[in-house]
Amino acid sequence: MSLVSLQRRLQPGPAPAPRAPELLMQPQQLAALQPSRLSASRALMVRAIRERWSIRRLQWSIDEKSRGTALYRIETPDRVFDFPVYSFEYRPEGRTGRIIGRAWDMMAALIDGPATPQDIAWTAQELPKLYHGRATANTLVWCRSNRSSRAFDHTVEALAQGRQPDIAEIGQVCYLMRNTGLDGNGTFGTITYRAIAADHPLAAPLAAQMLCAYMMRVFAMDLVHHLARAKAPRAVELDPRIARYLGVGNGSALGLVLFVNNHPRLVDRWLSARESAIVAAQSLQGQAARQGMERLASLLARASRFRSQDRMLYEVFAPSDRIGRELADVERRVRGLHSDPAAMSATFPLAQLTHNLPASVHPETVETLLSSMIELVPTVADDLGTTLAVDEEFTTQPSMRIAQLREILHTEYAWAFAMDLAHPSARRYVWYKSQNAEEPRRGPVEEVDDVFNLGLDLPGLVQALDRALAGCGAKASVARFLLAHPQYRAITARVQSLRGLAYHSPHMNMMADDFVPVHIVRMMNVALHGIDKTRDFLGRNLRGVLYHGAPLPEDIARGTDLDWFHPEEPAC
Repeated sequence: MSLVSLQRRLQPGPAPAPRAPELLMQPQQLAALQPSRLSASRALMVRAIRERWSIRRLQWSIDEKSRGTALYRIETPDRVFDFPVYSFEYRPEGRTGRIIGRAWDMMAALIDGPATPQDIAWTAQELPKLYHGRATANTLVWCRSNRSSRAFDHTVEALAQGRQPDIAEIGQVCYLMRNTGLDGNGTFGTITYRAIAADHPLAAPLAAQMLCAYMMRVFAMDLVHHLARAKAPRAVELDPRIARYLGVGNGSALGLVLFVNNHPRLVDRWLSARESAIVAAQSLQGQAARQGMERLASLLARASRFRSQDRMLYEVFAPSDRIGRELADVERRVRGLHSDPAAMSATFPLAQLTHNLPASVHPETVETLLSSMIELVPTVADDLGTTLAVDEEFTTQPSMRIAQLREILHTEYAWAFAMDLAHPSARRYVWYKSQNAEEPRRGPVEEVDDVFNLGLDLPGLVQALDRALAGCGAKASVARFLLAHPQYRAITARVQSLRGLAYHSPHMNMMADDFVPVHIVRMMNVALHGIDKTRDFLGRNLRGVLYHGAPLPEDIARGTDLDWFHPEEPAC
């Protein structure tokens, strides 16, 4: 069944309701999800702007060749973070966005609390070692990034000549530096996520990593200004409109598919929160709905302009000009509804709007509409954002009866039983770690030597567990079954622990010939992280822009407008 026909069958009616997992958990549908107020980067900005975080540069000891150190301080209402930066001379040799890279333009650490001279000296010694190094006890994240040599050099030259960079040139990438590593949660001895208190400013999942990404952007702008002045003392600075337009680049690949496998409760909690926020927006009525429609039209106009100005080229995903045209049509529909008293007096007019969209409208357009709707209920969304911390530990329920376990399998994993795993194409690929790159890889079975399969064969495990259970008495306990069949303990614990959760696992066979990894990578990058303009490569790699249009530190300190996303291309 095609995605469009599935949408037609499962599209909710006028009464707002979360979408069925049979629709939402399809990999193509997950890939269509768009950034929203609940995305990690946007949620961090909401908090920083509301609390007026202060971001200051305390030290700068970097020469005209980019060699040296800098120190930044982030002050929240009740906590201080330091961000020591170690900057290096640009070298084209050894540069790569992968973790095997050995040349970076900057490395940095996020320190929980004021960094002592000993912290800074120790980090300078250990950080370049990566897997052989160890962070200080108060380190949250180690990170590193490289320049976009074309946009970075062009910007430095332009500023040195007393002019602004060419938008057509920098608009090809929309960033000066690109993140090449955000390592935390115990990696290299950093603070584990579970050790962060619930009232910590960075308690939300991925918040510490997103703060590091923002600080990369801050440092990149300071560095281009410094290098331009080194070339010409009368160099100008970036126009604030251009500075806001430039985000920080990000590249991701197959590791995010394994992240989704390993964090099913986080995936479920986040998707459930997003669906709940959408339902809250679609439930607006009366004056609240009228005001919401007006704001929604404005947000859609901005989104349409943003997509229409997108200069990126896409392989797997829809071209932005199509999404831009469709969003303009949706905006017209919203304005028409807003001016129609009969339509606005209907029950749940925002839900009616979504329900009555033509089936030909692209899923990305629909998801942009839904993400925009979340902005109509900011308090609800922000409250939901505080519920995202989860415990990912699985445990078995030994006293459960076999009949009950099989019932869970057949009701909650019907999609897995529908897959024909006997067909050769269902077992085409294996997932493994590259020996020289320390990165996940996916290769044809016949081309890969005997390796440990890192992929989660969820449909295969579900079907195998059910076959094994069929040979046991319905009233027998899971404990007795696992005593006889210990090889099924992991899948049994997973099924029992995730019981009743609608959105924990994409409905996919990641070993199959027709599985497109970039669908899941994009869901993580776009929907969860909040990355814009994600360009796909070879069906597995993705590059995009974080904090595209985000406020500058001085804007945050003033408590600027929260509507910074979907920036207009600067005309200066």
